[in-house]
Amino acid sequence: MPAVRRDPREDPSDVSVWRAPGMPALAVMVAVGFVGYSLLMPVAPMWAALGGANATGLGFVTGVFMFCTVAVQLFVPRLLRRFGWAPVLVIGLVLLGAPALLHLLSDELAVVLALAAVRGAGFAILTVTGSSAVAELIEPARRGRAIGAFGLAIAVPQLLLLPLAPWAAENLGYPVVFVAATAPVLGIVAAYRVGRRIDGLPRHPDLEHPDLHGGLRRFAGLAPPVILLLGVTLAGGAMITFVPQLTANAALTVAGLLLLTGLSALTRWGAGHIADRHGARGLLWPSVLCTVVGLSLCAWSAAGLGRGAALLLGMALIGMSYGALQNLTLGLAFAAVPRRDQVTASAVWNIGFDMGTGVGAVIVGAIATGTSFPIALLCAAGVSLLTLPLAFLRSRAGGRGASVE
Repeated sequence: MPAVRRDPREDPSDVSVWRAPGMPALAVMVAVGFVGYSLLMPVAPMWAALGGANATGLGFVTGVFMFCTVAVQLFVPRLLRRFGWAPVLVIGLVLLGAPALLHLLSDELAVVLALAAVRGAGFAILTVTGSSAVAELIEPARRGRAIGAFGLAIAVPQLLLLPLAPWAAENLGYPVVFVAATAPVLGIVAAYRVGRRIDGLPRHPDLEHPDLHGGLRRFAGLAPPVILLLGVTLAGGAMITFVPQLTANAALTVAGLLLLTGLSALTRWGAGHIADRHGARGLLWPSVLCTVVGLSLCAWSAAGLGRGAALLLGMALIGMSYGALQNLTLGLAFAAVPRRDQVTASAVWNIGFDMGTGVGAVIVGAIATGTSFPIALLCAAGVSLLTLPLAFLRSRAGGRGASVE
């Protein structure tokens, strides 16, 4: 008797999340998108520095990119309902990748900021649709592992390229980096496939015409995970932007970024497996403390009181918390709302992520310009510490009585 093939969505234990329908294309789309992001995140501020920008200006390169990301993220759910997933995904990759070559026109701060704004719009689409696609393609019981797989697709380009991008710009030339940063346009076919897959899924009426009863109260459960996320992404945005300014040792810069991105990848993957089995709550407060201690060590190193080992240890701790809290808080955000609000939860989570990254770069840059980098990093540590009480809150999933612990 021939074997009967079953739909993985009906019997998910048969299929790895890596092989679930739509997930391979999603991984490709996200990976090439983050190639462009990872190359220009540290290099765009360096390019502006060649044009004469000071630390405040360098912070604004990251800040404008993230501000425009956040602004467009607010409209992504509406764009998906209006135009469908496939065209929106394709447009997002074009906006993220195509402007990279235009950096060759000028290293003036105004030009770099304008290009950052356009790329930020594309990044907004990639981030919101990427994370919400996980919720569309994978059932809740395996969502932690799926978020981990999605996180690896994000983290591998960052692991390889964030540390090497500054070196490549200085040794191979900025034009090489700008050409490579157009990589997102190579993901158009994969993006189209992901979009067609999700557009073809059956729609519950509530997904097309959401019940607005209760207004913002429906989304109150999103506040704790998003604020926790803000605390760690503020640290990550600051360190990715300014670590080249914290040490004159290029090898130390590469090693620090490698530790941050590498450990972020590992903990984002591992935290999903632990959260699926034991819940997220026990991992939240240690992650917050890792952020605080890591920033303090980086400040100590920047003050000249510690050797390079302090900077590397600090970057390692920040990387661990950066990855773990991304996974944990995204899972908690999805659990806090009903299915019809999953795209909105993704948008809110991504707004928190990118706002933290942008604000971290701008504030740390501004404080460092007026005082010093050690003081700026200690201020960032203080902000992260303020989020610690939220790690002990007991949350309920979407008001439906399902504990997210």
